[in-house]
Amino acid sequence: MNMQIALLLGQDGLTNGAIYALLSLALVLVFTVTRVIFIPQGEFVAFGALTLAGFQAGKTPGTLWLLLGTGAVVALVDVVVTLRSGALRRIPRILLWNLAYPAATAAVVLLAKPVAWPLPAQVLLALALVVPLGPMIYRLAFQPIAEASVLVLLIVSVAVHLALVGLGLLFFGAEGSRTTAFSDASWQLGSIAVRGQTLWVLGASIFLIVALYLFFGRSIYGKALRATAINRTGARLMGISTVMAGKLSFLLAALIGAFSGILIAPITTIYYDTGFLIGLKGFVAAIIGGLASYPAAAAGALVVGLLESFSSFWASAFKEVIVFTLIIPVLVWRSLTSHHVEEDE
Repeated sequence: MNMQIALLLGQDGLTNGAIYALLSLALVLVFTVTRVIFIPQGEFVAFGALTLAGFQAGKTPGTLWLLLGTGAVVALVDVVVTLRSGALRRIPRILLWNLAYPAATAAVVLLAKPVAWPLPAQVLLALALVVPLGPMIYRLAFQPIAEASVLVLLIVSVAVHLALVGLGLLFFGAEGSRTTAFSDASWQLGSIAVRGQTLWVLGASIFLIVALYLFFGRSIYGKALRATAINRTGARLMGISTVMAGKLSFLLAALIGAFSGILIAPITTIYYDTGFLIGLKGFVAAIIGGLASYPAAAAGALVVGLLESFSSFWASAFKEVIVFTLIIPVLVWRSLTSHHVEEDE
C-alpha cells in the first residue's frame, strides 16, 4: 500500500463513516427516548433512495401505497380510541395527518409528474413520502407496548424489520437502482480525485449533526426529548408526553435514514434489502457509544467506516466479518467496566 491508495481508502472511509454516524445518532436517539433498538432504521435508507429512483425513472414508488395504507390503519385505530375516551376534538387532527396528508401527497405524485421536476424538489417529495412512516410505525407497533421490556421491544423491532423488507421486495423488486448525483464536479487534490458527491455526503452529514445539536440544545421539543431520555417518569410528571416524544424520535430517525439513503444512492447501487447491512454498521457505532453517547457513537462510526475501507483492501472477502467483530472487544470492555443495573431501577 502506498500513500495514494491510503488516501483513497481514507476518503472512502470518511464518506461511509459520515453515513454511519447519522444512522448511529438516530439509533441512539430512538433507544434513549423509547428503549427500542430500531432495527428497521436501514429500511428507511433503502426506501428513501428507491423512492427517489422511482421518481427519476418515471414510476410511482410503492412507498406511496404504503403511506396511504399505513395512514388509514393509524386513523382507524386512533379514531376508535378517541371515540372510546370521548376526546372528540382530536378527530379532525387525526384525519388531517393520517388521511388528508397522504391523500394530498398521492395527488401530487400521480398528477404532477415528478419525473420532470428538478432534483431538489424530487428529494423533498421523496422525504415527504417516507418520513411520515416513522411515527406511523411507532403508533402501530411500539406505542401500545411502550412499557414492555427491552427484549419484547426488540422482538417487535425484528418483526417490523422483516415486514418492511418483504414490502420493499414487493414494491421495488429485486433489481438495484442508482439516482442522479447531486454534483458531477470533480477536483484533483494532489494524487487523488475528490468527487462532488463525496463532498455533498460529508457536508450534509456535518450539517445534520450540527442541526441535531442545536435542536436538542435550543428547542423546546429537543429539550423534551432529552428529558424523556434521562427520566421517562420525571418527564411525564413535568407534563411532557412520552407518546409525543416517541413519535418525534421516530420521525427524526426516519428523516435521517431516508436522507442518508438519498445521499448514498448516486455512489452505490441500492437494493430493497441494502439498508439492513448499512443499518447494522450504524448499530455497531451506536454500541461503541453505549447506545447513550452521541459523540462516542459518531466517533465510533468514523472508526467503522475507516476499518471497513482498509479491510476491503487487505482482506476484501472478510471486511464485513472484521467490522462486526469490532463489537466483541467493545462489549467485553463495557461488561468489565460497568456494574449491573436492574431495568426496574
